[in-house]
Amino acid sequence: MSTSQERYAAALMNTFGPPQLVLSRGKGARVWDEDGREYVDLLGGIAVNALGHAHPAVVEAVTRQLSTLGHVSNFFASEPQITLAERLLDLIGPPTVVESARPGPPGSRGKVFFTNSGTEANEAALKLTRRTGRTHLVAAEGSFHGRTMGALALTGKAAYREPFEPLPGHVTFVPYGDPDALREAVTDRTAAVVLEPIQGEAGVVEPPAGYLETARAVTREHGTLLWLDEVQTGIGRTGSWFAAAQDPAVAPDVVTVAKGLGGGIPIGACLGIGPAGDLLQPGHHGTTFGGNPVACAAALAVIETIESEGLLDNALERGRELAEILRSQPEVVGVSGRGLLVGAALSGDFAPQVVRAGREAGFLLNATGPSRLRLAPPLVLADDDVRAFGDAGADILAAAQETP
Repeated sequence: MSTSQERYAAALMNTFGPPQLVLSRGKGARVWDEDGREYVDLLGGIAVNALGHAHPAVVEAVTRQLSTLGHVSNFFASEPQITLAERLLDLIGPPTVVESARPGPPGSRGKVFFTNSGTEANEAALKLTRRTGRTHLVAAEGSFHGRTMGALALTGKAAYREPFEPLPGHVTFVPYGDPDALREAVTDRTAAVVLEPIQGEAGVVEPPAGYLETARAVTREHGTLLWLDEVQTGIGRTGSWFAAAQDPAVAPDVVTVAKGLGGGIPIGACLGIGPAGDLLQPGHHGTTFGGNPVACAAALAVIETIESEGLLDNALERGRELAEILRSQPEVVGVSGRGLLVGAALSGDFAPQVVRAGREAGFLLNATGPSRLRLAPPLVLADDDVRAFGDAGADILAAAQETP
């Protein structure tokens, strides 16, 4: 254990266990630890560092904004906050108006509430659902929506929930991807169905074709909100701005985003689409730091850079190459995901060993379970980074099976 790791253990609560490394700097999709060793970052801060590390666009945007206006609270507004809300609504696209029991002007475009993280975006969305007058929610087994009490109540993993029960709300969990279970669970008393278009923390699990469209039909039938948690899948991660929220056949009422939105600067957002955008009114919710002009300036720089550098296409191409590398390994029995959110199912319970072997070889990987890997690298991932992983992949997997 290094001196820095000893200091960490002495000063920080033991919520994450010992840190794997102490990192000191980064550039693009590469990082260096305190000893100067270089790594290809295939985790991207858990799908956060959309533009990698130290991208000039984010550095310049944050520096410029901080030199003029750093924080104002939500008694006031700032230009970056307003512009970012407009941009997010533009990216979602126009609402698809459907018959429902929800209040609000038909055909309204939608509204945005800014937060500091994905779990806070989901807390805002949860409070928004209460404004329907209903309390029942339907969530999926295997889901992850955050660690605060409301978001935790919607998170499928019992080991996360049980130490903190009783939790808010009346939540029914259904198998992810099972349309019949969804139909059975949703009633006229259900406020919302919350789903991830691709389950990230579960190991990059995709639903069967048509599942989200079925969720839309079921919720429409019962006047229920459809809430898509795109915290991990949104902002270009899957090769499009959102994994499903732009699909007119899905047409969600609520979308939550965070992670890649700020490119490493903490920011999240709850988008109420169409009438759902008017459910929260003055006094219903608040935040001190949400919509901070520096964070919003960073998010605008991320969006503009994804567009100007063609990073949606890069995510698709580099993601395809990573998936091919994984499929070529005999120890990998399944590959899932889209763009630069890639999951790998292994032939045995040695995923943590793969992460260790990868680190020794100079790659940062992630295990979401004993036999599943997740890759969520920066959208700026380059050809050289992918080739390096391709050259090392077989040796990493072989070394992992030799390590207890």
